Amino acid sequence: MKISELINKLGLELIFPYDEDWEVENGIVCDLLSFVMANAPENSVWVTIQTHVNTIAVATLAGIKAIIFVSGQKPDEETIKKAKEENIILARTEDTAFNIVGKLYELGIKGVKRIQ
Repeated sequence: MKISELINKLGLELIFPYDEDWEVENGIVCDLLSFVMANAPENSVWVTIQTHVNTIAVATLAGIKAIIFVSGQKPDEETIKKAKEENIILARTEDTAFNIVGKLYELGIKGVKRIQ
């Protein structure tokens, strides 16, 4: 599913416009940055309440292309600026992580079990 379609179907608020409409392959939900860095699949969407600039560094290292901030969380200007520089799409919602992940699953976006 294209990220534009996902944003539309979930009713997400886009933080800033983006140029590249890419195919969402997988997703991860977690607020522990080290876990995301070690386990997130590339080309995935990340659901989190963490809004600080370190989320962008983690997303860049892990190959995550979009972050959905849930439960009404809003990133600060430093985070937004860094996301623009790294071409990472930011969106937000008042909905909970639990509900958003359920909706992602219904749309066919699945998590990937890490092979140890």
